[in-house]
Amino acid sequence: MLDTRLSYVVAVARSGSFTAAAATVGITQSAVTRSVADLEKQLGYQLFHRSAKGALLTEKGRDFVERAERVLDETRDLLRGVGRPDDPYAVTVRIGVCPSSLEWLLVDGLADFHRKFPVTRFDVTSASFERMIQQLLSGNVELAIGFDADFVDWAEIRRMPIGVMESTFFARKGHPILQIARPSHADLAQYEIVSPSISRPYMATTRSIFERQGMDWRRHVHIIDSFPVVRRMVETSDAIAPVSRSYARNPSFRNRFGLIEPLEPYPGAVICAAVRARIGPSQAVRGLVTALRTSLIGSGRRYLSPLADDPHLAG
Repeated sequence: MLDTRLSYVVAVARSGSFTAAAATVGITQSAVTRSVADLEKQLGYQLFHRSAKGALLTEKGRDFVERAERVLDETRDLLRGVGRPDDPYAVTVRIGVCPSSLEWLLVDGLADFHRKFPVTRFDVTSASFERMIQQLLSGNVELAIGFDADFVDWAEIRRMPIGVMESTFFARKGHPILQIARPSHADLAQYEIVSPSISRPYMATTRSIFERQGMDWRRHVHIIDSFPVVRRMVETSDAIAPVSRSYARNPSFRNRFGLIEPLEPYPGAVICAAVRARIGPSQAVRGLVTALRTSLIGSGRRYLSPLADDPHLAG
């Protein structure tokens, strides 16, 4: 039988309170508290930081809850008959995106796939690459979308390339740098840069901009995964930031920002779908990757450029 303490821990994590969790699972608060404490004793570490204001997950507790949620979800699917052999698409596909600024890549592909296979359920999360690789290797997510350059050194990962994202810098309308037709690295280094990630496609170029001028890049770069926050910072200051050229075609974006075309442009970044090599992708995951690839480089949308033939990218 499934250990009911898993449900109690997940309830506490979601509500942030032992009292609220007790109301959710339908037992007394003292029973929830005893059950969680008993589980912590068995595990040998704390799952929660307790205070008068509630309960916050510890780092180990966060990892435990993520795995517990997966176990509970799979159990519910099993009892509902989801994932039966005669329908390989009647499953929950757990997808991770790293960094979160790439979430827009899923928009059309997931919608298209859902119209074709409505029995499939999605569980989408986003995180830094360092956290997402842990999620992928532990099985908490089965498909990760991100930059190929981040995954290339991991032998345990199989990479399925989707397309190439072309990027450049952008600045608020009226920014002085927009008066320079082809700004150099020295011109760019006069301003702070907001990078959505420490991933290689971004950071290698960003670091070189400042290091070529003998400047410490750490004093001039903000790392912010949330693109709405990046966009707001650029709009309200002289900071500049990278943006994909496809996103920059949006009329509302063009009305508020201008594109910077430097002498040395950003290199194209390969976007890939990553799975554990030992297990490989399920039929549903393979179908979803195909749907993402079609939505991003086909059907007249062309959010990404097609890949040149490059066998090593397939892992």
